[in-house]
Amino acid sequence: MTVPTPNPAAPSGPLPPRIGFLTVPLMINLIYSAITLLFLPFAGPTLTETTGEMVRQMGVPDLTVTPAQIQVALWISFGLTMIQILWVYYTRRAVLDGRNWGRVSSIVLGVFSLLIPPIFTILGIVMLIGAFDKQVVAYTRR
Repeated sequence: MTVPTPNPAAPSGPLPPRIGFLTVPLMINLIYSAITLLFLPFAGPTLTETTGEMVRQMGVPDLTVTPAQIQVALWISFGLTMIQILWVYYTRRAVLDGRNWGRVSSIVLGVFSLLIPPIFTILGIVMLIGAFDKQVVAYTRR
């Protein structure tokens, strides 16, 4: 058995107190996205009914939404949700490892979260407060 060597690129010392302002909202976003991905295959019938009702309410008789179009929309949603999950996961890991790009990515995710009221708006504000904290900035610049 060998003893693992310490990683010189990893930051030393304790985590800053407000690093949780970044990592907890990222974890909440990750869990929410995973749950969304799990329920996505069951959204087909609901999406079919909703689009049919919207077409009837708009009064456009020539507009039809085929099942193939709904299937394509679901696959696109699946792909985008997978990309989002990977983005949030690697951002959280980078923040915990003290990488600067993780903090910058957290700022971008925090700004995007501001656009999704009400809960993600609050999480976005918390993430932005944590991302601009002096100790977090110093921790992620190592």
